[in-house]
Order: sequence, then C-alpha cells, then structure tokens
Amino acid sequence: MDLSTTPHVLAIGEALIDVVITPEQPDFPQEIPGGSPANVALTLGRLGRPVALSTWIGADERGRLIEFHLRDSDVEITPESRGASRTSTALARLDAQGQASYTFDLEWAPTSPLPVSDTAVVVQAGSISSVIEPGAAVVLEALERSRAHALVVFDPNARPSIMGEPARALATIERFVAVSDIVKVSDEDVEWLTEGAPLEDTIARWLGMGPSVVVVTRGKHGSLAVTTSGVRLSKTPNDVPVVDTVGAGDSFTGGIIDALWE
Repeated sequence: MDLSTTPHVLAIGEALIDVVITPEQPDFPQEIPGGSPANVALTLGRLGRPVALSTWIGADERGRLIEFHLRDSDVEITPESRGASRTSTALARLDAQGQASYTFDLEWAPTSPLPVSDTAVVVQAGSISSVIEPGAAVVLEALERSRAHALVVFDPNARPSIMGEPARALATIERFVAVSDIVKVSDEDVEWLTEGAPLEDTIARWLGMGPSVVVVTRGKHGSLAVTTSGVRLSKTPNDVPVVDTVGAGDSFTGGIIDALWE
C-alpha cells in the first residue's frame, strides 16, 4: 500500500507481545502479538480497510512475530516503527471469568516528529502510548497535527498498573480527549480514572472539551453513545459465552471506524 496516495486509517501506539497465562495451564504461557492500537489496526485489516500502524518494536524475534501477525491481516507497519532496542511485553494473567490483569515491560520512544500522511483520513491512538513518555508527547503532537485532515479517534484503555495515580493519569488523558473527534472508553476505565465520579458527569465534561461523540462500553450491559447535539444511542449486546476479554475493546473501536468508513 502506498500511504502517500491511498486514503487509509493510521493507528498510532504500542505493538507488543502478550505473554498469556491461563488458569488451566499456568505453567505454559502463550506468546501472542497484541497492544491496543495494534489490535485496532488488525481488526480493520481483517475487515478489508486500508490501514497502517505506527509503533515501536525491536529487530528481534518478538518484533518479527508482530510484523508477520499484522501483515498476515494486511496491516502495513510504517518504516519508522523499527527502532526499539527490544520489543515490549505484557504479562496477561486470565482469571476464571476470562478477565485479564497485566504486568508490563515497555519501551515507548517513537520517532519525533511522527510522520502522518495527508492521506490518513482517520488517525487512532490510545492506551499505553498516550501516557508513557517520551512517546506520549510525540503521539499528542501527531494527533494535533492530524486534525486538519483526519478524524481523530481516541481510546484511553486505562492500565492502572503503569499509569500511576488516577488523577495524574486523567489529566494526561484529557489532553488527548481535547484533540479528539471521537472518544471510546469503557465504564471501568472511567470509574478508575475519575475515582468513582458519575459516568454521566464525565461524558458531559469530555463532550465539552472538543469531541463530537463519546462512546462508552459497559460489558454485559452493552454500549452507550452520546453526542454534543444531545443524541443518545444505547445498544444491548448479544448473550454469548465469554472466552476471554483480551482485545475486546480494541475490536469494538475498530468496528466503530469500519462503520464510519461506509
């Protein structure tokens, strides 16, 4: 794909290896490519959308595994993505309900300034890449620059184990909210970031910062979208067995972008 001529989605953020430990096989971890923005890009590639990922991986075995995994789903990795000294990992422990808790080993120092083609019609970012320095400032600047020609989509995808105090994380994340057109967030993330403040208050505050839409996922209770014009749309999910929740929110974000592409 020629990024200079093809309208496409650009996802910006971490691609890493999830080292997954399950209750059934605690002594046999699986290494699976992951990372929130990488999962969004993967979703869009599998849905047939032209998509690229700007990330930060190493020239090591894990980095090559990520590249193969993404390219197998037609995701292009931008040239400046390969400068890390090592590929980051996330140790994901699944409980009996399929919920994951994470421990991270991260390197996030992408090229500055981050190249963004004028043909990127959607730019998506979020999660670790929006709070870990020195890369977070680079991503924020790229989103600010992208607003002139692209729809900016942001998902905080909070990771309490590495984001420090909720109040500090919220202040950082709200800088990204202010430069976004669409914010997708889970109710669990809002509860942690705001230390239990009412969800509706957070939605209203974020809509006042700049986004046109805030979309909240609520697990088994479905999802809620609220716009600056006051439109509210609530959807109830299908009743299906939960295998695990890793990447579920990222797939939802990819689905939003795919629907808007139409």
